[in-house]
Amino acid sequence: MQPELSWLTARPIAHRGLHDKYHGLIENTAGAFAAAIAGNYAIECDLQITRDGEAVVFHDDVLDRLTDATGKVCEQTAAEMQQFTIRGSSDHVQTLQELLQQVDGKVPLVIEIKSLWDRSDALTRRTLDVISSYSGPYALMSFDPDVVAAVRQLSPATPRGIVAERATDSYYNMLSPARRLELRTLSHLPLTQPHFISFYFRELPWAPIEAYRAAGFPVISWTIRSPGEGKDAMRHTDQVTFENFAA
Repeated sequence: MQPELSWLTARPIAHRGLHDKYHGLIENTAGAFAAAIAGNYAIECDLQITRDGEAVVFHDDVLDRLTDATGKVCEQTAAEMQQFTIRGSSDHVQTLQELLQQVDGKVPLVIEIKSLWDRSDALTRRTLDVISSYSGPYALMSFDPDVVAAVRQLSPATPRGIVAERATDSYYNMLSPARRLELRTLSHLPLTQPHFISFYFRELPWAPIEAYRAAGFPVISWTIRSPGEGKDAMRHTDQVTFENFAA
């Protein structure tokens, strides 16, 4: 059953919060989320898993770009992650529970479950466990069809989406040819049955996305960095995920 998702397309979605490094607002931090709430934007954010199985709000799978520490997120405990200050800000790394307490239903959340492409469902399970009692509007999504399929299996009523592009970037070379083909053709759709798709706007229009949207499913786009890009994206999608300008 398709959940009610009018909230997903009702307002622009701030990519990793409304971040602005020149004003000390860094991606995926409490400061960036507070700014998004103040602007009445929906919030897109990312989750990684810690060594002790906690879901933390962090984009990269390594610490180096965003903190003064080094190493993999999955090698740290949640308590250790919470001690790291995000470079360029006074914010520490949040757990998913801290994020939910901060947002508290004020604006919608579009949460990306990051994947190591190892077929593990540990982060998916922890995310569903933490968010099960949250009453605000939210959706879960991932680039990894295995994650989306796990959300479907474990919590069928939870709004779920696939984050997608045509998967021609060299990043995908680490995957098997079969998995790359699955991503490039969206052949996983019968298994994942996403309630929405978040698609790379520069690769639109594309017939499979046009057909999906024509069937009545919402499509949002990523990542929009100017009003002109937003105008282009809205020709083919129902809402934008944006950064670096006031949408």
